[in-house]
Amino acid sequence: MAQNTTPWGAQIDPLAQDVAAVLKRMGGSAHQRDVVQCVAALKRQRGETVAQDLAARVIEVFERYRDLFFRPFGEGSMRWALQPGVA
Repeated sequence: MAQNTTPWGAQIDPLAQDVAAVLKRMGGSAHQRDVVQCVAALKRQRGETVAQDLAARVIEVFERYRDLFFRPFGEGSMRWALQPGVA
């Protein structure tokens, strides 16, 4: 049985792994709207259903995994980035 583990050594939500992969492909940071759209496309490519609440779930992931994601332009910004050192 495969485990959802990350290179950071902690087990995280598969959606957080998707968000991190999208941000990495986008150069490390992107507007939250673009991240949601790319995660939806990634899910569609894998044949998964894209839930109506995907945008809310992605925002929850950003907030819950602050050790992985941060807002480079401050808390009022809609732009998110990978924490330095997260690869």
